[in-house]
Amino acid sequence: MEPVLERLPTGGRVAVVRLRSLGDCVLTTPALRILKQHRPDLRVAVVVEPRFAAIFEGNPDVDRILPPTVSAVGAWSPDLTINFHGGTRSVVLTLASRARIRAGFGHYRARWAYNVVLPRAQQVLGAERTVHTAQHLASAIFHLGAPVCDIPRACLFAAPWPHSRSYAVLHPFASAEEKAWPAERFAALARQLPMEPVILAGPTDDTTVFNGLRVVRASLSDVKSLLASASLFIGNDSGPAHMAAALGVPVTVLYGPSNPVVWAPWKPVAAEVLIRPAMADISIDEVQAAVERLKAPV
Repeated sequence: MEPVLERLPTGGRVAVVRLRSLGDCVLTTPALRILKQHRPDLRVAVVVEPRFAAIFEGNPDVDRILPPTVSAVGAWSPDLTINFHGGTRSVVLTLASRARIRAGFGHYRARWAYNVVLPRAQQVLGAERTVHTAQHLASAIFHLGAPVCDIPRACLFAAPWPHSRSYAVLHPFASAEEKAWPAERFAALARQLPMEPVILAGPTDDTTVFNGLRVVRASLSDVKSLLASASLFIGNDSGPAHMAAALGVPVTVLYGPSNPVVWAPWKPVAAEVLIRPAMADISIDEVQAAVERLKAPV
């Protein structure tokens, strides 16, 4: 049978449903690049929550950013809808698109909603091993008809941050307590860095331990700019770590229970990854040494 992407008309429309989370949104960008490289004529919309929409702003591979509503997806009238989330809400949106071709992975719930079932990435890539999230998402585009190729880096686009001095961004927060290095150690590390430390925090994050240091709480668009102009990023396994790597910033990322084979920043320009079963087992000296290695000439 002719590959799915070859069955789409010239100028056809594609909807990519990408609900949650920040890191997943960043790691979707390589798959979008592969899709557009193979069929640059297609008009691609990403269906994403407004709080994460800035990840796709300015991306030449994205023609439209849609809110995750039935009316918005239906009005786009895609020829192909690809569900990259798999939850109940994304199934509803996939069906609401009324796309002639609806694709979703075989392990997703409501498999009946898809008339193209995407196989495991290992099957597509011909490798029985744990795969990175970026490889998993790219494998869908390969199965739909794009030639298997080297998967590109994740990529974001941002205006520069209006700051003249060299600075390091530290993100000491995480989605779960077990994924967070002790905040007191981040604060101690920040005060020892050879450049200005900037603490990146969310609206509800407790920054008491960072009193006296510069703390930035900003919109996602401004966070992109802040990271894009940084000389260094240090943080937990979190969305901002993926953003920094996608913007070409050298990163030091700390891992506890997460598997970096699956969740490490994808093809960073320069990276140091520290892994321990418990985050508290990572010492300040180890992080300092990792930072020094990033600064060393290659």
